[in-house]
Order: sequence, then structure tokens, then C-alpha cells
Amino acid sequence: MNTAAAEMNTVNHAVVSRDRWIAERKALLAHERELTHLRDQIARERRALPWERIDKNYVFDTTEGPGTLADLFEGRRQLLVQHFMLGPGWEQGCPSCSFMADHTDGMTVHLAHRDTTFVAISRAPLADIQRFRQRMGWQFKWVSSNANDFNFDFGVSFTPEEKLKNKVTYNYGTQPYESDELPGISVFYKDDAGQIFHTYSTYRRGVEVMMGTYNLLDLTPKGRDEDPGQGMGWVRHHDRYEPQPAAKAAPAAGSSCAGHS
Repeated sequence: MNTAAAEMNTVNHAVVSRDRWIAERKALLAHERELTHLRDQIARERRALPWERIDKNYVFDTTEGPGTLADLFEGRRQLLVQHFMLGPGWEQGCPSCSFMADHTDGMTVHLAHRDTTFVAISRAPLADIQRFRQRMGWQFKWVSSNANDFNFDFGVSFTPEEKLKNKVTYNYGTQPYESDELPGISVFYKDDAGQIFHTYSTYRRGVEVMMGTYNLLDLTPKGRDEDPGQGMGWVRHHDRYEPQPAAKAAPAAGSSCAGHS
């Protein structure tokens, strides 16, 4: 929702009786239940997707030394990967990927209890990853794919040749070049024989599954309150936000707002 829409939704908004409010809320609840059932159905379809076996030997640079993709599972069967936009030579990570990561540390213990390990993977050298991770205060595991093709193979990193051609494959389609790195989430499963399978990847707005703040903002009258064309441009690294602006005072009774009488 953009700022103009947010203003329209909060200025002179309809106010009704309790009985009318309950009736309207029940009508919305019916739609919410439809969405919940659809979400459940999509989750079933996601789990039913065929898998692809990973035969390539990816070795990552980790704080414990070189580690394979199998090592990243840390003894669990499922692995969730955030393809974090932090490329070689970048001073800092992408603010939107950082917004995703801000939600992570509280989830990792719960994921672990459901046989799932979380890891972020970026192409930046490990020293640059660690420097930024320390600045942000994050604790989740974050490794470097600087020495392998992992993020290229999973469609979130792009070559100079692709940039020159201004044509890349992203989110299961072709598009013009945007950046050396783009966001994504990938999921893997390791069976008892040690075989690794790629089960799912999502891109674009699919990565909003990590953005719990959005889910809460979607409950509010102003919604996400994003300017048209800016999208997530409002997001700052959590250690770089400006002081919170004071709330605007409500107009006094009998006064008029601009554009309303």
C-alpha cells in the first residue's frame, strides 16, 4: 500500500456501530479463511514438487574452515538457504536482504527443533561477511560461496557477460539485468544415504516469507505505507534508522483537513 492509499484509508474512515462492525468483520473472516485454506493447499503442492539431486561438490568458506553443502545441514535433514545480496567488493549488504535477516535469529532455534537448519550464503569473501555480520549483531550462520558457483547455479548471481548482454534468467524467466546479485530462498533435503536434493526455490516477493514485519503491518489501517515506485526504499539497516518521527497530532474537532471539508 502506498502513502497516498494509506492516507485515504485513515482520514475520514467509516465509523459504524458495534453490530455493523461485527457483521463486516465476519464477512472479512470468510475471505481470510479462504486464503488460509488456499495457503494450505499451496503448501501441499509445494511439498509434492519433484526434487532434483545435487551432484555438484560445493565447498564454502565458513568460520570453522572449508565446508561442503552436506556440512551445512549440521546433522539435520532439511536446509533453508537465504541467498543474501552481499557481493565481492560491496561495502555492506542489501538493505532488503538485511530486513529479511533481521527476523532470523529468533527463528533458528525453532527451525532446528523441526529438523531444519538455516544458513545465509553470499558471494562476498568471508572476512567481509563477518565484518558486516558483527556490525549488525546477527548470530545466524553465514558462509561465503566466493570460491564456487552456488549462487550462480541457483539463479541469484550474474556474470559480467550477462550484464553486458542485459539479459539474465531470474525467477524462472528472462529479464533485463538489474544487479550482480538478487534475492532468493532455496530449500534442500538430505536423506539417510547422504544424498542431497534441491526441493524448492523462491524469488521476488516470495522472499516475503521471511519478513514478519510485513505480516504485522498488513494488519494495520496504514498497511505497508510504501510510496509508489519506492517499494522497500524506506527500509534501513536496523543500526542506521533515523530517530523515530513524532506522530502527527490529530486535527481538532471542527477543523478541516486539506482536501476534505
